[in-house]
Amino acid sequence: MARPRSFDRDHVLHAAERQFRTSGYNGTSVDDISAATGLGRGSLYAAFDGKHGVLLQAMASYFARLGQFAPKALAGPDESALERLHQYLLRAVHGVPLAADVPPAPDRAAAACFAAKMALEIGASDAEVERLANDCFSVVATAVAECVRAAQRNGDIDPDADPDDLAYLLLTVIRGIDVVGAVGHSPARLTSIAESAFALLPRPHHH
Repeated sequence: MARPRSFDRDHVLHAAERQFRTSGYNGTSVDDISAATGLGRGSLYAAFDGKHGVLLQAMASYFARLGQFAPKALAGPDESALERLHQYLLRAVHGVPLAADVPPAPDRAAAACFAAKMALEIGASDAEVERLANDCFSVVATAVAECVRAAQRNGDIDPDADPDDLAYLLLTVIRGIDVVGAVGHSPARLTSIAESAFALLPRPHHH
């Protein structure tokens, strides 16, 4: 047996993610993944057990990337926590970046959160996809909640507000910006949504 040539697993998963984000799960064939990744059908089946296996591993790889990116973007000193939340919201205007080793997203729709996109398309009928998508949401929500707590310690957000509730509110706004952006609303409109959401954060009551 000829030994299959080795391949860069992360790069293959990043390329597959880009393809799924561009054309959806049902709109992507094994041949599309093969073309995007440079791996033949046989290698894809051997390494990932077909299209569904590629999807699950690509989502797991995306989760790992979010798990590094979100805490890094939101961690830091308490005194700048509010501004970090502000910047995080504004960054949502451009969507979730693809991995650095694949070409940029072809349009704003392809820059939407991979987990959200797959959850909406197939999550209702696919428990594994649903679980992975929930993991992706909670890793972001946890990082946002930590940043909210830091802003509360610094006296910038109402100490009585529930950090987890606020984190899910902001996460919902961020993912909503993805959806509105995907159907072609202007960056100016998306920025104004992000700024409005930031302005909604409850400030301390000074008596």
